Amino acid sequence: MAVAGPGDCADLGALREHIGDCQRCALAATRTRLVFGVGDPHARLMFIGEAPGKNEDLTGEPFVGAAGRLLDELLASIGLVRSEVFIANMVKCRPPGNRDPEPLEIETCSPFLARQIELVDPVVVATLGRFAAHYMLNTTTSITALRGKLYRVGGRRVVPVFHPAAALYDGSKRSVLEDDFRRLRAVLDRVERGEDAGPGPAPGSADGSVS
Repeated sequence: MAVAGPGDCADLGALREHIGDCQRCALAATRTRLVFGVGDPHARLMFIGEAPGKNEDLTGEPFVGAAGRLLDELLASIGLVRSEVFIANMVKCRPPGNRDPEPLEIETCSPFLARQIELVDPVVVATLGRFAAHYMLNTTTSITALRGKLYRVGGRRVVPVFHPAAALYDGSKRSVLEDDFRRLRAVLDRVERGEDAGPGPAPGSADGSVS
């Protein structure tokens, strides 16, 4: 029986098969490989980035270039490795020249990301950069204003952080990213201790600073 849509996919493998050799938007004409996502299919922590870059487009895996190496370092700093989390992007194909993904591209690809989140079912989602933060929180507020706070959306904790690439272009953001990841560790630890299990504020609302 044919799968009608992403919501009918029972697991990540079925979702990847459903996406197939995607030709649903113009990015199909310029990509090399579709970048679905990687990691623990039942991770408690899920990272959402913006879009694949050159290295990701060539390998089919998210965050494998310089930003990916920095992400691995940041994960190690809080006692995690890549295989313990799940990493995906807003769009699955590289925008030409690494430009920002366009609204229609995000709209076309977002049902796949939404189903990935449902299937992985993380307790904490870390958004890397403004596009992912805007998607998860349904806002246009700057990432600078959003980071450092804990939000709740659909029962999940959402922690906006700078994209690792930001620190590659602006070294002063490295320490900010390190702070973001320490706060992310604190959120995970509180959830795992059962100290942050209540319903919390309304979806999309801030739950105060993450300390």
